Amino acid sequence: MPELTVETDAGALVRRSVLPGGIRVLTEAMPGQRSVTVGAWVAVGSRDETDGHHGSTHFLEHLLFKGTPSRDAMAIASAFDAVGGEANAATGKEHTCYFARVLDADLPMAGEVILDMVTSATLDPEEFDAEREVILEEIAMNEDDPGDVAHERFATQVFGSHALGRPIGGTPETIRAVPRDAVYEHYRRTYRPSELVVTAAGNVDHDALCAQVLDGVRTGGWPLDAQAAPAPRRQVVDSTAGAGFATGPSTRVLHRTTEQANVLLGGLGLPAGDDRRFVLAVLNAILGGSMSSRLFQEIREKRGLAYAVFSFSSGFADAGMFGLYAGCAPNKVEQVLELLADQWLLLATNPVEIDELQRGIGQVCGQLVLGLEDTGSRMSRLGRTEISTGELLTVTETLDRVRAVTPEQIRDLAAELHAQPRHLTVVGPFTEHAADGAARFEKGVPHA
Repeated sequence: MPELTVETDAGALVRRSVLPGGIRVLTEAMPGQRSVTVGAWVAVGSRDETDGHHGSTHFLEHLLFKGTPSRDAMAIASAFDAVGGEANAATGKEHTCYFARVLDADLPMAGEVILDMVTSATLDPEEFDAEREVILEEIAMNEDDPGDVAHERFATQVFGSHALGRPIGGTPETIRAVPRDAVYEHYRRTYRPSELVVTAAGNVDHDALCAQVLDGVRTGGWPLDAQAAPAPRRQVVDSTAGAGFATGPSTRVLHRTTEQANVLLGGLGLPAGDDRRFVLAVLNAILGGSMSSRLFQEIREKRGLAYAVFSFSSGFADAGMFGLYAGCAPNKVEQVLELLADQWLLLATNPVEIDELQRGIGQVCGQLVLGLEDTGSRMSRLGRTEISTGELLTVTETLDRVRAVTPEQIRDLAAELHAQPRHLTVVGPFTEHAADGAARFEKGVPHA
C-alpha cells in the first residue's frame, strides 16, 4: 500500500495511500476537531459524456441517493438525519463528489452509506423516470435566474464546441432524450476503482478509513486488482490548438423580462495547474474581488451603476475562463461595459502600486486561511488537488507563492488575458436583434 505522509500547518497531518484496484485515500487529521467530512470522488464530469449520454453525470448524482440493494432512498436520508449529519453531492465539468459531514463517532456509518451508494446504485427504472422530472424542474429553476443564464451562456461562448462548453446538468432536450440504459452504461463505464478517490478531514484515523474503504468496495462487488494503478490524470493539451474552443470574439444578447441587465465580458483564462494561478488570484482580488477592488470602486461606489460587480476565474485541466460581471439597469449597459473594459485595459498596461498589491495579497491570503477553517473545505481541497494536479501544497507553501507575486506579473498576465478573443453576454429586457447595438456597448473590443 504505497503511502505519502505530509505534516501541514497547526499540527495537521495529511496521509495518502493507494489501495488495491488503484483506489486513493487521502486524509487530513485536524487536532481538536469533533467532526469529520468524508467524500467519495470520481474524476468524471460533464465533459466526459459521449453523444447520447449528455446530462448523465448530473443524472447519476441524483440517482445514487435513490437506493441500493441494501437500502432505499428513505434509509439513506434517515441514516444521516438520525445523527444530525449532512449529506450531499456535487457534479462539476471534471469530477463528481458525494460527501457527508458528521460527528467523528459517526464516520463509519457515513463511509459505509456513501460507498454503498457509489458502488451499488440500482438506478431503478421507476425512480429514474421520477428523477428525470426533478432534474427538468432544476433546469427550469436555473433558467428563471438571469444570472445563472448569463454565466451558462458565457461559458458556451468561451469554450465553443468543446465539451467544457456544455451545461453540467444537460439541457431539457438531452434530459428528456437520455434513456435509463445510457445512464446505467455511463455509470458502469466510469465508476470504477481506479477512478475512486476517498478524502476525509477532521478527527479521522487514516488506517481505519482505508480498511473501511476496502471493505465497502468489496461489499459492492467491485474487482480489486492488487497491481492496478490509479487512473492517470487528464492530459494537459494546448487549449489554442484547435480543440474546439472559440477562436474569435462573440456577442450574445438573450431576452429575459427582468428589471436588470446581467452583463458578462471575458474569455479564456488559465488551466487549473498553471503556475501563474497564484498571480491570477491576486489579479482577481485587485480587479474585482472585494469592496476595495477597482471594479467595485469605479462602478458601484463612485457612480452607483451596479449593486453586484466582480471579476471571476475558473480553471480546468487544459483551459480556464476569466470574466467580469455586472448587474445594472438596462439603459446603463453601455456605460458599465465601457468601465469594465477600461479597468481591464488599465490593469493590462500599468503595474499596480505596491499598496494595492499588498492589499490584494492580504485578501487572498486571508481568504485562503479562513476558508480552510472547517473540515469540509479541507476535504474538498484534498480531493480537487488529487484529481487535478497531485501537487499538495501546505498552507504555508501556498501563502509563500501568493506573497511572491509582483506588479509586473499581474500586468503581464492581465495583458495576456486581455489579448484573448473576448466574449460579451448580455441577458435582460432586450430583443434578440439588439446584438448589433450590444456590439457598440463595449469600448474598443472587436466583435465578429
